[in-house]
Amino acid sequence: MEMKSNGISNSSINRKISALKSFYKYLLRKEIVTINPMAKVQSLKKSKRLPSFVPKSKMEYLQEETLNKDSFSAIRDELIINILYMTGIRRSELINIKSADINKFRLEIKIIGKGNKERLCPITNQVLEKIASYTELKEEEFGKLDHTYLLVTDKGKPCYPKLIFNVVSRALKKINASEKTSPHVLRHTFATHLSANGAELNAVKELLGHASLAATQVYTHNTIDRLKTEYKKAHPKGE
Repeated sequence: MEMKSNGISNSSINRKISALKSFYKYLLRKEIVTINPMAKVQSLKKSKRLPSFVPKSKMEYLQEETLNKDSFSAIRDELIINILYMTGIRRSELINIKSADINKFRLEIKIIGKGNKERLCPITNQVLEKIASYTELKEEEFGKLDHTYLLVTDKGKPCYPKLIFNVVSRALKKINASEKTSPHVLRHTFATHLSANGAELNAVKELLGHASLAATQVYTHNTIDRLKTEYKKAHPKGE
């Protein structure tokens, strides 16, 4: 109770409770104590943290923002933002995309996810055109590279996690879209926008590469908020 009143989070308190429970189990097993004072102590409920996401209007502004088209890095950065938002893939998955993974006829990208699980993510013609323009510029800039990764640094080397983070962070800070500015925010945004527009939870799960629906259900929060608003507007006693 004292820790709670001092602003310690439930998860931090639960870790201490867990440690004490394990400690007293050990003491009982060693017959050092005869009573376990932690036996009836219950863990606190964890508050669910809703994922940070970019509102649709700000995401549209970010995508339409005019960039310096003469710069290779600007075109690459624009592509990074577009692929992350249009596919919902993880940063590590983005880095590992190779040119051969893009099927321009079927409008798909092959993604290697966690546990080396393979999935296909659909892309739009607009994204495909951006990939084609970027690839053409990359070839002009660096010629034949000794690797086949799609995204490269300003020196033609494969992209690395910090570069992707910096690109996304700069873009999101520019539009003041979210407290958090990591690439994962665009993954949350992708899933939240799909869910809010009526996409089935199972479809969102498959697109994100989640192993179970439990991880995907957090994205229904925006849909529930929208339904509550409609309920209040439409029901005679809604207010």
